Amino acid sequence: METYEFGHEATSRLPGTRTSAIAGVVASGNLEVLLERIADGARCEITVVTPVSGFEPMWQAVVQDFVERHAPGGLRISINDGGARPDTVSLRLAQGVRLMTTP
Repeated sequence: METYEFGHEATSRLPGTRTSAIAGVVASGNLEVLLERIADGARCEITVVTPVSGFEPMWQAVVQDFVERHAPGGLRISINDGGARPDTVSLRLAQGVRLMTTP
């Protein structure tokens, strides 16, 4: 298992009042994304746990793209990977943000 930790300053705090959300199911051979509001600022913390070795640059690229597209400031995001492809990771992250902004 490998663990990657990324910290980013988003352009803004993610709107909404929901305190947590989950998207996906790791047991599906996919991944699960857990989102939690941790602060009022624009800082975003992302932790990835994956059984697949050697893909940190790919994870960095996917996370950077996500932060630029969705401005997830104020969130802690935990990703438990089951071998998902980058497009599936992006989809689950977007679903999680949608859940966090929906009342």
